[in-house]
Amino acid sequence: MSSKSKKAECIKVVVRCRPLNQKEISGNHESIVKMDIKVGQVEIRNPKSTTEPARQFTFDSIYDWNSTQSDIFVETFQGLLDSVLSGFNGTIFAYGQTGTGKTFTMEGKRSDAELRGAIPRSFEHIYKHIARTTDQQYLVRASYLEIYQEQIRDLLSKDQNKRLELRERPDTGVYVKDLLSFVTKSVKEIEHVMNVGNQNRSVGSTNMNEHSSRSHAIFVITVECSEDGVDGKNHIRVGKLNLVDLAGSERQAKSGASGERLKEATKINLSLSALGNVISALVGGTSHIPYRDSKLTRLLEDSLGGNAKTVMVANIGPASYNFDETLTTLRYANRAKNIQNKPKINEDPKDALLREFQEEIAKLKASLEKRGKGGGGGKSKKTRSKRRGADGKYEEVDDDDDVEESGSTEDLPEEQRARLEEDKNRILQDKNIAQEEKQKLLQEAEQKLSQIKKEEAKKAELGAKIQVKK
Repeated sequence: MSSKSKKAECIKVVVRCRPLNQKEISGNHESIVKMDIKVGQVEIRNPKSTTEPARQFTFDSIYDWNSTQSDIFVETFQGLLDSVLSGFNGTIFAYGQTGTGKTFTMEGKRSDAELRGAIPRSFEHIYKHIARTTDQQYLVRASYLEIYQEQIRDLLSKDQNKRLELRERPDTGVYVKDLLSFVTKSVKEIEHVMNVGNQNRSVGSTNMNEHSSRSHAIFVITVECSEDGVDGKNHIRVGKLNLVDLAGSERQAKSGASGERLKEATKINLSLSALGNVISALVGGTSHIPYRDSKLTRLLEDSLGGNAKTVMVANIGPASYNFDETLTTLRYANRAKNIQNKPKINEDPKDALLREFQEEIAKLKASLEKRGKGGGGGKSKKTRSKRRGADGKYEEVDDDDDVEESGSTEDLPEEQRARLEEDKNRILQDKNIAQEEKQKLLQEAEQKLSQIKKEEAKKAELGAKIQVKK
C-alpha cells in the first residue's frame, strides 16, 4: 500500500435546513433560522429573548429549504465520489436532531428522480464513470451494516440475530469481522442489495418522526480499479465509500419515547455524545482521542482525523421550539469543520479481490488453451478455484475435473468437446468473473468447439471416401 497524497485537509461541513412541516405550522411555531447562501452563513435567534443577539455560523456551503437534491449532490458530494474512484477513502454522513431530514438527504425518495438522495445518486455516478472508461477494469462490492443499541448487525445476512465484532489490522485499520460483501455489476444490482438491507433495518415511530431511524446505518461501497502504470506493470487502486445515515439525537420529553423506544434513544444519544467527544478531542489537540468509547466512533476512526476525505451534512429544523437542538447541531458542526484528515490513495493493497479474480481468469484461460491443444494419458493435477458460497464468502475448492499436464495427440474429439462444454458451463456459473472477461472466455470456448466440429466433419468425409473405395 503506497501513499500518493499525505496533504492534510479539513473535513468539509455543510448545513441543510428543511422547511417548517405541517405539524409545526399547525402549532404556530415560527422560523428562527436565516440563511445567507452567498456567504455560507447561518443565523439563529433565541425565540425566548428579544435582547439576545442572533448567533451566526459560517460553513463551506449551506442549503436552505429551497435547495434540491441535485444541488447538494453536484456541489458537495460528486467531488468526493470522484476521489473514491481514484483510490481514496471517502465518507458522507448526515448528523442532526431526529426529524430534520437526514434520511431524506441520504436516501430521498427513490421512485422520484428529482427527490433521489445522495446514496442512489452515488450508485448512478459510479457506474456511469465505469461505463465511460476503456483502459481500466473495475470491481464494485457492497456491504450494509447497522449499529443498534451498540450491537453491530449485518443487514444482508440471513441470520439477523447474529451480532458481529470489530477487529483491527495494522494495514487496513478497524473492520467488521464476518461482514458479508457482494459483488455488483450495475445500478440495479447494488440497489437490490440496499433494498434487501433496508427491509432489515430498525425503524420506529416517535412523536417527532413517524419513521424514525432507531439505528446508525452504514452502506459501504468498495471500488477496485486495475490498470497498467507507466512502469508497464499492472496496478490496483482501492477506494472505499462509507455512506452513513446516523440516528437522530432526541429528547425524551419531546419524542415521547418509553419502554423499548426510550432504551433505543438512550443508546443513540450515548453514541452521538461519544462522537461529539471525539470531534472535540480532535479539534482541541489532545493526545488521547476516545475512539473506543463507542462502536460508531471506532468505525468512523478513519473518517475523523484519519485516511479519508469526509463530508458532514448537518441537518437542522427552523422551528422555534427546536432552538436548543438546532443550536447544538450548529455548534457541533462548527467544531467538526476544524478536523484535519490525511487522505491517501490506497494502491496495490494485499487483499484486493480484483487481483484474485484476474488470477482465476488467467487459470481458466490456461486450462482452455491446454484442452484446445489436446492431451491425455499424462499425469493430472487438481486445480483450485475461488468460488462464492451460499453465505456470500469466498472459499477455495477443488475443481471436479483434472487438468492434463502432458500427453499424446490421439484424444478423441468427443472427449475434447465434452471438456470444453464443461468449461463453458463453469464459466457461465462463475459469478466472480467480470462480464467482459466472461464473454471473452466463452468466445474462445465457442471457437475451439467450432474447430473440433470442422475436424470431425473432415474425418467423416474422409471415412466416407475410404468406404467408397473399398
